[in-house]
Amino acid sequence: MTARICTRLGSGWPCMNRTTRRKQTVLQLGATMLAARLSRPLSQLPGKALSVYDRENGTRHTLLFYPASFSPDARRTYASQADAAGSKAILITGCDSGFGFSLAKHLHSKGFLIFAGCLMKDKGDAGVRELDSLKSDRLRTIQLNVCNSEEVEKAVETIRSGLKDPEKGMWGLVNNAGISTFGEVEFTSMETYKEVAEVNLWGTVRTTKSFLPLLRRAKGRVVNISSMLGRMANPARSPYCITKFGVEAFSDCLRYEMHPLGVKVSVVEPGNFIAATSLYSPERIQAIAKKMWDDLPEVVRKDYGKKYFDEKIAKMETYCNSGSTDTSSVINAVTHALTAATPYTRYHPMDYYWWLRMQIMTHFPGAISDKIYIH
Repeated sequence: MTARICTRLGSGWPCMNRTTRRKQTVLQLGATMLAARLSRPLSQLPGKALSVYDRENGTRHTLLFYPASFSPDARRTYASQADAAGSKAILITGCDSGFGFSLAKHLHSKGFLIFAGCLMKDKGDAGVRELDSLKSDRLRTIQLNVCNSEEVEKAVETIRSGLKDPEKGMWGLVNNAGISTFGEVEFTSMETYKEVAEVNLWGTVRTTKSFLPLLRRAKGRVVNISSMLGRMANPARSPYCITKFGVEAFSDCLRYEMHPLGVKVSVVEPGNFIAATSLYSPERIQAIAKKMWDDLPEVVRKDYGKKYFDEKIAKMETYCNSGSTDTSSVINAVTHALTAATPYTRYHPMDYYWWLRMQIMTHFPGAISDKIYIH
């Protein structure tokens, strides 16, 4: 006869055999872990009971509560804020346009001393001119190409000399500068892989290493702008995915190392904001596509054919015309990472579809996500 165990858990479970109890315990643990991943904090969100029917005993058991509805980061319950900005200094890279441009203006309005790193400052880019037109002593644009070690080191000295008390360090670094491209693996040249990595990955590493002494003195913050494609791969985006996966790994390693030194490291993983950041225009997509096709080895052109190639380009055009034009969720996430007493490790400003897809692809077995998104 199977041994039986009589146990009370929470509201009380009836006597059951070891096998049944083991299944219930594993199910409860799995459901609790999944709920913890999907929403935080559960206690502050509306929900309903999740119950499981025990066929052997003919009873139903309530295991946990989970939210009836969930909205990603934009409606997250944020923790308490750190001290007011005051004269705290922040460097943001990639401020010529997009997230960086908006962040510079937003954080300046919050009272921070902003150093806006701009690739095109020396060329008088429109974004630089607009930031300079604010004529504020708390918003200073600086020439900064994150691929150029000399420019990065010059930026360190410029910012150090611009701090009220350099020995107290610099409060924040937002690694935002980045580029993107598209193309299946056989369509993408090694030069393209290297170019994207030089900006997105090595630029982030290079800039962070150079500014860490100032950040350590302030026990400040590092915020790395990654992407949902830093957590889940996507066809025709391998150059971008590789670099953002690298940013995620670098951020994790850095967070572990900086924790005992008081520096907090966060990652922001935006969803599809192509429409808001002007990464692609129809003209740019066509220009990339033409060069890509012209540079392909003859064997690749022959094996795939122009029809297949054009279909993939058309699909990319559709994707690039989609996405959110409201960047406020990204701006709010970065602001929280810089100002909260206890910033989150990761922020997910994205719509519900992409958030749910990311959870499936990162937390479920690969066979499940393959079944849903490939087969």
